[in-house]
Amino acid sequence: MKIEKRASGEGPVSTEETSPAQEEAPAPGKKPVVIYIMILFIAAFLLMALSFFMHQRSNTEALGELQNSVSAMQEIQATQDQVIRLQEELADAQEEMDALNEQLDAAAKDAEDVQDTIDALLGLYSLQQAYSARDLEACLAIIQEMEANDQPALLSDEAPRSGMTSPSQRYLQLKDAVEAATTD
Repeated sequence: MKIEKRASGEGPVSTEETSPAQEEAPAPGKKPVVIYIMILFIAAFLLMALSFFMHQRSNTEALGELQNSVSAMQEIQATQDQVIRLQEELADAQEEMDALNEQLDAAAKDAEDVQDTIDALLGLYSLQQAYSARDLEACLAIIQEMEANDQPALLSDEAPRSGMTSPSQRYLQLKDAVEAATTD
């Protein structure tokens, strides 16, 4: 209060007449408010710091999870690349196997053709041996068997050496001779 009454009951006195001790002393209600506001600011600062550290921690955990996810994705990508490479190798191996199977089939067909030619030449040899032995019945049986198996077509028209008769011509000669001998 700026104006105070004197205990003696006289009129108002101005503030200039008040004692210096009263001027320097703060009002009794102001000091606790400042302390209260400081405590609130300190508490707010501490809460903000706590929030910051918690946010940093959650960011670090999220970053760790993202790095784990990236590592897992890289491993998956590497595995997928390896699977693709192995599938390509498998496809190449399958193509090679198919080519080898074709070659094997061709070789088996060639071997079968060679075996048929050998059987035809063996039949011609047997016919010639039976004719030399004058066994006409065996000759007729051999001729029938050779024609049933279509072996005369497998006999070569080329002579093995010059001056020799080709296998197909020799078969025809022996067949004609056997037929001529059986009709007589």
